[in-house]
Amino acid sequence: MAKKSVATLQTGSKRLTKAIKMVKSPKSGAYTFVEAIMAPENVNEWLNQK
Repeated sequence: MAKKSVATLQTGSKRLTKAIKMVKSPKSGAYTFVEAIMAPENVNEWLNQK
């Protein structure tokens, strides 16, 4: 159910990653996209949480 799309962003000396996951709404059943920018080490943890 989760769509995994990861892009690497570089800002100065920091390395950041933008992760996008597709989440199904419990009320309507429609899918929405949730985006977050974080360190590359945290991406898999973020994608696995519900």
